[in-house]
Amino acid sequence: MTTSTDPRRAWPARLTRGLSSGVVQAVLVVVGLIWITPLAGLFLSSLRSERDNAGSGWWTALAEPGQLSFDNYSTLLADTGITQAFWNTVLISVPATTLVVVLSALAAYAFAWLEFPGRDALFLVVVALLVVPVQVGLLPVAKLFGQLGLFGTIPGVVLFHVAYGLPFAIFLLRNYFAEIPREMLEAARMDGGSEWRIFVQLVLPVGRPALASLAIFQFLWVWNDMLVALLFADSASQPLTVALQSQIRQFGSNIDVLAPGAFLSLVVPVAVFFAFQRHFVQGVMAGSVK
Repeated sequence: MTTSTDPRRAWPARLTRGLSSGVVQAVLVVVGLIWITPLAGLFLSSLRSERDNAGSGWWTALAEPGQLSFDNYSTLLADTGITQAFWNTVLISVPATTLVVVLSALAAYAFAWLEFPGRDALFLVVVALLVVPVQVGLLPVAKLFGQLGLFGTIPGVVLFHVAYGLPFAIFLLRNYFAEIPREMLEAARMDGGSEWRIFVQLVLPVGRPALASLAIFQFLWVWNDMLVALLFADSASQPLTVALQSQIRQFGSNIDVLAPGAFLSLVVPVAVFFAFQRHFVQGVMAGSVK
């Protein structure tokens, strides 16, 4: 008796067995080491003095660990301009991420499960906004913020990031929420649940992976942004990216300041990613397996 194997089920099994082989794992380890080498170089450079960095490459610190110290970080943190820029980055990134996640979740639930006039047409407008480049809105929004007194302030930078982050966020969450079984929502309505209660107690827990993925993307984009902040923030509200850029313009290749500043700017996004890693992977893999 012979049994036939479904090709659609056979190739994923073969792919899984191939990826679990020792050769593939060794290649992935090598790729990982190559990817992490610049990060290690940045960290070691941030621990070396300006003279050591000018005289030799960062890899020499591996043979001479006496070159390493945290003096650069002490000097950096003693600079009130850099520390203020760091907290400005936090004050911009956290509200911009929170507002985008909350507002897009509410709008996505409405587009996915609520019936109201013009719903499909309005959603098409949201999708159309995805193709609008950020550069198109810089000058008009700057003029508007100048009239409203928001130009050069942290709330102005936050509002710009929220406005341009909402179209993608709504599109992402709406598609995710639409995959929730209708029977689940109908059962909740039959039990007397209001739309708000269904949204809070049912949709949000189910959509946690997508929300975490969106929060990571939005936070990384805002935290690492320099273009928007360079235009809309002044010297008192500038984030860390703009502060480091001004250091390059003023002092040239002062790597003893730039390296610890860049590594400090890198640590927070990495910590956020690992904090939400499990939910992020679930959100990326959602819908890939039936």
